[in-house]
Amino acid sequence: MMNVNDIMQLLPHEYPMLMVDRILEVKPGKSILGYKNISINEQLFVGHFPRAPIFPGVLIIEAMAQISGILGFVTTQQSSDDGMLYLFAGIDKVRFKRPVVPGDRLMLTSEVLSVKRNIWRFRTQAKVEEELASTATLMCAYQDKESLE
Repeated sequence: MMNVNDIMQLLPHEYPMLMVDRILEVKPGKSILGYKNISINEQLFVGHFPRAPIFPGVLIIEAMAQISGILGFVTTQQSSDDGMLYLFAGIDKVRFKRPVVPGDRLMLTSEVLSVKRNIWRFRTQAKVEEELASTATLMCAYQDKESLE
């Protein structure tokens, strides 16, 4: 298990963009399970949507990408502090099945589909109480931060 402090040691994200609260299980090179608690106190609910708060789909995808990045970092035994990042290279087969609202626990899973050179493909899911909220196949490029400068 990893708590939020452990997660922040791996990912470059900080509040308010950190979208994973806890890791429950990780099998390096294979799969990961974690979650994000959706709280009404998140600033985004001021405008999305007043009187009908819904967690944005793009942030569900971001949460699935972050848990995939954690899986990648654990697998390679590195972190963003080592100068590496996982950047979106593509998103396929995205589906949204139910709204995610304050009070929900967004359960996140990611499974490594393939790794070719520096391109990783992940099968991801987000669920609330065993009900599918979203699925996507994510492609991420494992890249040195210095190459972005």
